[in-house]
Amino acid sequence: MTTFFGFTMSNTTPVPSSPIELANEPSQTLSFKETVRERHSVRSFLPTPVPDAVLRSVLEDAQRTPSNCNTQPWQVHIVSGATRDALSKALLGDDEAGRMTPDFSFSTADFCGVYSERSKSQGAAYYQAIGVSREATEDRRTASRYNLEFFGAPHAALLFMPSFGDDVRVAGDIGMYAQTFLLSLTAHGLGGIPQTMLGFYADTIRELLGIDPSLKMLFGISFGYPDKTATANRYRIDKAPIEESVTFHN
Repeated sequence: MTTFFGFTMSNTTPVPSSPIELANEPSQTLSFKETVRERHSVRSFLPTPVPDAVLRSVLEDAQRTPSNCNTQPWQVHIVSGATRDALSKALLGDDEAGRMTPDFSFSTADFCGVYSERSKSQGAAYYQAIGVSREATEDRRTASRYNLEFFGAPHAALLFMPSFGDDVRVAGDIGMYAQTFLLSLTAHGLGGIPQTMLGFYADTIRELLGIDPSLKMLFGISFGYPDKTATANRYRIDKAPIEESVTFHN
């Protein structure tokens, strides 16, 4: 076992190549532009564990994230192996019982206008990609519960934060950390997916992992080597043109 940044990881063996051929080698590092455009939410993973050295490199990249007054408020708990399996089982049990304990509220019903339209378009594209119709209620539930199996990923990073004021600034810092983490995963030939749904079971995760109750959970990121043969990973979502998001004041 290897311990770093307060996390204990099991020793693993590297795979011959990743979805981006040997991108974790310094000589094969993607450019920033390639990394940003290659990054996407991965919803099916190979069971191959990420080598400790590669994971440490990703975490060291993420640690360079800027934060408000350099508070560096992220508290990241990574689950792998037997702990990952036990947590998945507990989360599925909570879901079956309808037992949710989120630290922050969330409902897609709160979305309005173009934000609601984008959300619905993403959902429709995903279900179409995996062959689940709008009327297939049970199949949609099964697909949703796959979140709690970490989409088959061998690892998940659970992002916790201290509570300062109204938490907005801290949550913004956690978001920047997550983006750096996701981009570094991509640059290393890995993939990840940020999951709001994992945050719905904050108490269960805290109890199972022995996390201080004062820390709030924002969301989690399942990660590993993408399964490029999976239909869930073959579709891409278009991004809005910058004209819809940016206003220039000259």
